[in-house]
Amino acid sequence: MITKNNAKHNTNYRRPRTDARTLADIAFDAQKLAFAPISFQAALALRDLGILEFLNETPSDDKTAAKKLGLSLYAVQTLLEVGLGLGLVTVQDGVYSLSKTGWFILCDPMTRVNMDFVNDVCYQGMYTLKESLKKGKPTGLKVFGKWKTVYEGLSKLPARNRKSWFVFDHFYSDIAFPEILPLVFELSPKTIFDVGGNTGKWAKKCLEHDRAVRVGLVDLPGQLAVAKKNLKKYKNRVSFHPVNLLDKNAVIPAGADAFLMSQFLDCFSKDEIVSILKKVKKASSKDTRIYILEPLWDRQPYAASAFCLNHTSLYFTNIANGNSKMYSLKEMQDCIKKAGLKTEKVFDGVGRFAYTLIRCTK
Repeated sequence: MITKNNAKHNTNYRRPRTDARTLADIAFDAQKLAFAPISFQAALALRDLGILEFLNETPSDDKTAAKKLGLSLYAVQTLLEVGLGLGLVTVQDGVYSLSKTGWFILCDPMTRVNMDFVNDVCYQGMYTLKESLKKGKPTGLKVFGKWKTVYEGLSKLPARNRKSWFVFDHFYSDIAFPEILPLVFELSPKTIFDVGGNTGKWAKKCLEHDRAVRVGLVDLPGQLAVAKKNLKKYKNRVSFHPVNLLDKNAVIPAGADAFLMSQFLDCFSKDEIVSILKKVKKASSKDTRIYILEPLWDRQPYAASAFCLNHTSLYFTNIANGNSKMYSLKEMQDCIKKAGLKTEKVFDGVGRFAYTLIRCTK
C-alpha cells in the first residue's frame, strides 16, 4: 500500500527528453564538466574567503573588495572572473554583485552542508573513483586511514572531516524525525530497537516523545560509545547492543515491538541488506513492525533531489564501503521480499526532503 504523502515524483529526471539546446550550449555544458573540480574549489574559495558575503552586503569593485577583505587584488580578480562564468556574481560598470545562485552558495543550509561534505569527506578520495568501481572497494578512503569501511574509522576521522560527515548525515534525517514519530508510534510500541543507532539522535527523539518507551541501540562499538554519552540522561530506558551486522554469526536481540533502520540500509550492498533484514526478521515476532526510512532516489518530487542522491551513491562507492548506493523503491522492496518480509505500508514524502518510510511485517 502506498500512502500519504503521495507526492508527484519527477519522472523527467529519468525519462529521455528531446534536446532543444544549441550546439554552443551543449559544448558549454561539456566544458563545465571538464572544469568541474576547479569550479567547485573556486566556489568554495569565494565563499570561505568572505567574497560572497562581502558582495551580499555591499556590491563593490574588485579593488575595494580586496582591500576590505585583506586579500590581494590578484586573488579577488581571479576568483570574481571565474565567479562570473559560474553565475555566482554579476558585474556592471566594474561593480560586482551577488547573484541568486551565489546567494544559495552563501546562505542556503542544504547547499552549505553538501559542499562541506563533498570537500571534507569526498573530494580527495574521488581521484580513485574508477579504481573503486573496478575493485568494489572504497579506495578513496585511504586518504583518511587504513579501514575497510568509513564506519570503522568514523570516530577517528580528523575533527573537521568528522564534523562535516555528521552534519551531512543529521541534516537530512533530523528534518524527517518529527513526521516519522507519529507513524512509528501509531501502533504504540513499548520497546523500539534502533538498528544502526549511530550517535543516538533518533533514539533520543523516541525517548522524548514517549516517556514510557524503552529503546535499544544496535551498532558497532565505536558508534555506541558516542551514543552512550549522548543518552546518559536516559540510562534507565536505553540499552546498547554492540553488533557487527556484517558478521554472518551476528545476532540481533529479540523482544522489540518495533525495529527502525533510519538511513541505514543504503550503507550496504543488496546482498548485505537482505542478510541484515533476515537477522531482524529472526529477532521479530509476528506482531513486530519493521520500519525502513530511506531517501529513495526515484521517489523525489524534484530533479535536484534525485541528482544529489545519485551523486551520493558515488560517495558510498569511493569512500564509505565500495558496494552500496542510494536505492530505488523497487530495489528496496526486492530486498525486503528476499529477506522473507512483507511490505505492509509505504509512506512517501516524509519530511522536507521526501523520505520514504516502509513498514514491514514478518
